Amino acid sequence: MNHLLNGTLLTPERAGEFNDRDLSILVRHARSCGLLAALCVRLKQTNQFEGLPIEAQRHLHSALVVADKQARDLKYELKWIKRALDSVNIKSVLLKGAAYILADLPSGRGRLISDIDLLIPKSKIEDAECALKEFGWHNGEYSAYDERYYRQWMHEIPPLGHPKRGSTIDVHHTILPPTAAPNVDANLLFANTVEIGDGLYGLAPIDMVIHSATHLFHEGEFHHGLRDLWDIDRMLRDFSARIPTFWRELAPRAEQLDLTDSLFHGLVYSNQVFSTPLPNHVVSQASNWSRKLKKPMMNFLFKRAFSPDQPETRWPLTDTALNALYVRSHYLRMPLRLLMPHLLRKAWTRRFQDKQTSEGITNAAEA
Repeated sequence: MNHLLNGTLLTPERAGEFNDRDLSILVRHARSCGLLAALCVRLKQTNQFEGLPIEAQRHLHSALVVADKQARDLKYELKWIKRALDSVNIKSVLLKGAAYILADLPSGRGRLISDIDLLIPKSKIEDAECALKEFGWHNGEYSAYDERYYRQWMHEIPPLGHPKRGSTIDVHHTILPPTAAPNVDANLLFANTVEIGDGLYGLAPIDMVIHSATHLFHEGEFHHGLRDLWDIDRMLRDFSARIPTFWRELAPRAEQLDLTDSLFHGLVYSNQVFSTPLPNHVVSQASNWSRKLKKPMMNFLFKRAFSPDQPETRWPLTDTALNALYVRSHYLRMPLRLLMPHLLRKAWTRRFQDKQTSEGITNAAEA
């Protein structure tokens, strides 16, 4: 699955050999995957940035400026989130991009985020929601069905948005919906959290990797799939270099959390796409997990999901694969007795909304 973008992320020195067309493709692919700022970081780290044509430098630098501003805005928002949750004696546990950035992990450098993900014990969700609303965050407008969908079936409440500052918070009480097959005990995650900022916490490094893989391979939309896989590669390399027991403890922890399938996919595709080095004993353990998985079908699907959706790298049947992964994500989250009515309802709602939009445009044109 090698292509221009992942090859350059791994070996930035290659960029010095690219002609203008190569650089144009590289910038376009990186932007489409949400990795343009991360690519800029890699090029600067290896002293390749200054040697690029000024046009390429401008695209890369502007992406990094946006990422740096997001990081500053995030830290400002986190001060208010901490104040809100401190007021009800709840520890702030960050997930995904916000945690990577605050902890200054390699995966957080140049990382773009669209919202702030928090993990709160289920018993304290109501208190946390009330406190955040007191500090200015509010639910958007949701139908009664969507409200029930979030609060009864999902692992998070409806997103909270701040009308003045434009920030969005996703408040989770675990990392997978309660209707999903893996039975994740969130108490195990809370027990191992570590401080990553001034009174702010994140998951333990091993749990961070497992959660990243779980989120990615239960996700139905892969427009940032390559970026999320890059997160996994960066963490595997970083944590294994700094934590002597990392590889020894990773597989047993995934088994304890009932998330071996997700970790298997994270390890396999990180290795395939980014050549992430894996110890033999970890490969052997993962192979034992994989016997029940449909590997050829998964390879067909993820080969397409982890390639930039651009003319130069687009595989045949990409749309089919992405649609299949979307349906798969819902199947992993919900049993069929809930899934089928849900998908039918969402399809009907989408069609009705599209029809209303089309009629509105027609009426406006005729007016």
